[in-house]
Amino acid sequence: MSTDPVVEPVEPVVEPVVEPVEPVVEPVVELVETPFTQRPGAVGNPPQHYGNPLGEQRALAEGNAIVDLSDRDVLSVTGDDRLSWLDSLTSQRLVGLAPGESAETLLLDPSGRVEYAARVLDDGQTTWLLMDAGTGAGLLAFLDRMRFMLRVEVADRGAEYATIGTLGGSASAAALSAVALSAAVAAPDDVPLIWHDPWKSVAPGGHQYASAAEHPAAEWDYAEALVRRERLGELADLPAAGSLALEALRIAAWRPRAATELDATTIPHELDWLRSAVHLTKGCYRGQETVAKVHNLGHPPRRLVLLHLDGSDGVLPAAGDPVTLGETQVGRVTASALHYELGPIALAVVKRSADPAATLTVTTAEGVALSAAQQVIVPTDAGAEADIPKLPRLGAVKR
Repeated sequence: MSTDPVVEPVEPVVEPVVEPVEPVVEPVVELVETPFTQRPGAVGNPPQHYGNPLGEQRALAEGNAIVDLSDRDVLSVTGDDRLSWLDSLTSQRLVGLAPGESAETLLLDPSGRVEYAARVLDDGQTTWLLMDAGTGAGLLAFLDRMRFMLRVEVADRGAEYATIGTLGGSASAAALSAVALSAAVAAPDDVPLIWHDPWKSVAPGGHQYASAAEHPAAEWDYAEALVRRERLGELADLPAAGSLALEALRIAAWRPRAATELDATTIPHELDWLRSAVHLTKGCYRGQETVAKVHNLGHPPRRLVLLHLDGSDGVLPAAGDPVTLGETQVGRVTASALHYELGPIALAVVKRSADPAATLTVTTAEGVALSAAQQVIVPTDAGAEADIPKLPRLGAVKR
């Protein structure tokens, strides 16, 4: 009698039918004015622009401007167990994160859907979580419930620290160095709190679905610095760009963001977020089973795409505007912008089954129909990465 183990056939992963859902509404955050809101031409708080959005984009892309992101949330985690604790809860490998090293991580629900995204920086004594506006309180509450007997403390530090964004590689680093020399960039434990976006390349343990020969993230040298709010005045003389400029460059880099791309059913694969925020071979964490199952055996039900919009009408769609193929809605816009080189563009999440070669239509709230050419980010065949040999049917006769 054979002693070989009995191997049960693997059932195929059935792709769920996902209907378009309403985008998550970003919470309203009460803000105080900063020196940036008092600059000539400033529109919004933090400023969306200073009167020349396209010119500000170019300056920001070249590393010659900074962006006031003082509405962003900032959490701190202290204690000897902080990194191993966060590692056990979230999608990224954080154990061993060196002082000054940057990472990105996701908190998933048990079904693998993204609840929170955090930009992570450790200074040797404290782990700093930089988050989109209005999302910090929810993550703080969750983490506080999960402390148990571990040596960790979690705190909201947004009232003390403001976030400043910059882009442009060496020029960006030079601007931040000048700020650091004036003691504006915070360094409470002698490590400047400057987070460098790992989106520029595939993080260790990550995976990229995008198959473009030249990924636009190669030019995405983005960083965020924490500055004590009482020192923001020291930045008053530095050239600044508004948040619209940063948003346009982010969209062009295919860079997902919690405040815009997430909705109630988003899984990381749909946004190509395995690239920077998920470690596929680390230990267990909440939602890991879905991450592994979709990546190895199935396909994400939706996919992120860049839309090149017809600009004849001079209008941009808003987040949540429907994307249709013929008479059928296949997705929704998550963010749009007028790019200084590419023209009107948008990110959208669409059904995987939508023909990637088809021209789509975006309809604005005013009823304007915009023709939209797709640039594929997440391919229709993303996933199913495991090389699993097909098993013979039970009872089959070998010939």
